Amino acid sequence: MQSTHKKSWIFALITLVMASLACQLTAVNPASLPLDREAIVRDAVATIEARSINTSTGEGVSINTSLSTLDINSNLEDVFIDIYRRANPAVVHIFVLNDFGGVLGTGSGFVIDTEGHIVTNNHVVANSASFEIAFSDGFREKAQLIGTDVDSDLAVLQVEKLPPNVAPLPLGNSNDIEVGQFVITIGNPFGEEGSMSVGIISGLGRSLDSLRIPEGGGRYSLPRVIQTDAAINPGNSGGPLLNLNGEVIGVNSAIRTDTGTNSGVGFSIPVNAVHRVAPALIRDGVFTYPYIGISMAPPLPLAIQEAFNLPPNGVYITSVVEGTPAEKAGLIGSGLTDTGELAEGGDYIIAIDGNPVKDSVDLTGYLVFEADVGQTITLTVIRDGEQVDIPLTLGARP
Repeated sequence: MQSTHKKSWIFALITLVMASLACQLTAVNPASLPLDREAIVRDAVATIEARSINTSTGEGVSINTSLSTLDINSNLEDVFIDIYRRANPAVVHIFVLNDFGGVLGTGSGFVIDTEGHIVTNNHVVANSASFEIAFSDGFREKAQLIGTDVDSDLAVLQVEKLPPNVAPLPLGNSNDIEVGQFVITIGNPFGEEGSMSVGIISGLGRSLDSLRIPEGGGRYSLPRVIQTDAAINPGNSGGPLLNLNGEVIGVNSAIRTDTGTNSGVGFSIPVNAVHRVAPALIRDGVFTYPYIGISMAPPLPLAIQEAFNLPPNGVYITSVVEGTPAEKAGLIGSGLTDTGELAEGGDYIIAIDGNPVKDSVDLTGYLVFEADVGQTITLTVIRDGEQVDIPLTLGARP
């Protein structure tokens, strides 16, 4: 009971601190900002917890809740303002034009290098070949489409000239992010240029279905997608999701809503997809995904796990596509019974190159972010009650 009470009022205090950000302004001195801005929040929470506990008794004690004492308010404001001032010049407004120069649609993007390459969403630039880029200082430039990738919903544009105040945004590592950390979005929702919003990472390990339907049906999906409650609305697509160090950790792509506007459930493509896909688009115009060639069952109910004598974590192969790396490696699909239910006897993948596989997201994530076409991997499967290692040379996704 004491622990619950303590946590509730600590949470209330943090909420009070965050609410105060909306009604107080502090002079900005970027040179004085700490290099690791994520540490500001960690230190603030540690300070609150340290002051809320009597170290000798463990009981909650009365503390001075003055915001100036905690030094959270001005620090966070400085961070937000500094990030906006540094990042916004590299965030662009993309105008998608028809053959007559009329505007078909708009979106967001951001500069990733000094050669003028701009990352955005594939769905922003699809079905058009003419684009105009507007920078925050009013500078406008025509852009060329360099490459697109439907399955990751990423695309790269390029302008010949960048304004002098534009510095490419640094790309972070989406493997390092955690649920609960602050994030910032900058984009052009509803055409309102240079709009910034703040939120948190609400969830990790989500997936987004590709708009492409491959031959034979089904649909590919992008794993390790970031869920955030930061406001993402039409026009934000292609803009950056930033951490408190000003690094891009995602590319805003989609919202889940019944109204067409933000409902607190937004999705951002992990920046590690940009690390993989963008260089290939710049070099070749396309990105080629590694491919196994199997169909997988959804997570198996406990009753089926027990009936088939399978461990809780893994991926059950239901079918193997003819002529694919999976068939050549000898993987076995279960097929279905006469009544349309899962049959016994399919291979059950529990690891890939020694990395445990909990579900299809783990398997797909390894293929998308870690493996390459032509690479030989090792799949560890349960087959007929025995653990077997199967080498498989990856092909190219059709």
